[in-house]
Amino acid sequence: MATSSTSHGLLSLLLLIFLHCLTHGAATTGIRLGIIRKISPDVAIFQEAPAFRNGDVCEHAKKIHIAMTLDSNYLRGTMSAVLSILQHSTCPEIVEFHFLWARFEPEVLSNIKSTFPYLKFNVYRFDSKRVRGKISKSIRQALDQPLNYARIYLADIIPVDVNRVLYLDSDLVVVDDVAKLWKVDLQGKVLAAPEYCHANFTQYFTESFWSDNEMSKTFEGRNPCYFNTGVMVVDVDKWRQGGYTKKMEEWMLVQKQKRIYHLGSLPPFLLVLAGDITAVHHRWNQHGLGGDNLEGKCRSLHPGPISLLHWSGKGKPWLRLDSRKPCTVDHLWAPYDLYRSSTHYFEEREMMRSTVWEGQEGEK
Repeated sequence: MATSSTSHGLLSLLLLIFLHCLTHGAATTGIRLGIIRKISPDVAIFQEAPAFRNGDVCEHAKKIHIAMTLDSNYLRGTMSAVLSILQHSTCPEIVEFHFLWARFEPEVLSNIKSTFPYLKFNVYRFDSKRVRGKISKSIRQALDQPLNYARIYLADIIPVDVNRVLYLDSDLVVVDDVAKLWKVDLQGKVLAAPEYCHANFTQYFTESFWSDNEMSKTFEGRNPCYFNTGVMVVDVDKWRQGGYTKKMEEWMLVQKQKRIYHLGSLPPFLLVLAGDITAVHHRWNQHGLGGDNLEGKCRSLHPGPISLLHWSGKGKPWLRLDSRKPCTVDHLWAPYDLYRSSTHYFEEREMMRSTVWEGQEGEK
């Protein structure tokens, strides 16, 4: 009986030790308990991208300045976008990135440096206080984030010696030489972007806007068309001189009082600039691949040539691929995905083992 009692006590003790290891040692033993571990700044979770070199025609080429927001939630998209830009550039070494972030995230910075050790980039803090009291609830939570409004303040953030910038969202890939877009003739305008004049422009504003005698005159003298603010070439000098940031802030304050739109940072751009921009070929923004803002259903590509694929809308390709419920167009984004998940890591190891095994079999 004493032996049985002792054995029972020993088993209980071992069980307690085992449970302690599970709950306290998961991070070191690799046991998965359904807890998401925060990635250490020292650990790269993305593959290192290859170094792309300039072509022979790039000796006297001028810099291309690209601005993007930087956020841990969209980092996977940003990495893919950067890779696609460099991969398809004739002169990748003249591309300089200007990243805007709302808060310092050391692991994000560490991942960029380890993934693109040769990348020319600068990081700037966007002060969220600038939009405090100016943001109103939209139809999708992601559109309400302060960083989504950073594009309005771009001219105030980047260095004054940068007089032109290409702003790009993080949920896109470029499949053409970005220099072609960069060199677009602005024709004296402050902004260039693909326009979509077939879209029902009235839907971007509420009935209270159109029924107001003064506000409804906003577009008089213009032929306003919808344009997507995820791909824009901006004359930064002209933006500063024209006080466009202040003009958009004024509309944001009107929105807080009268509720004249539902779509985050897009409507202020339309109110101030629609009908007064330089139109760019639609190939430079095959947008809407993320579906609508409510359900994010799959969409097909529009007919015609494509230089840039943009997953604007609710559905993001990395999330749909990970859920194993991708849309057909998501497979066009996948080749640029540098993310190394544990699943990818074990798949790579298994592939390597299979290759080695096949090689050994062949030597017999």
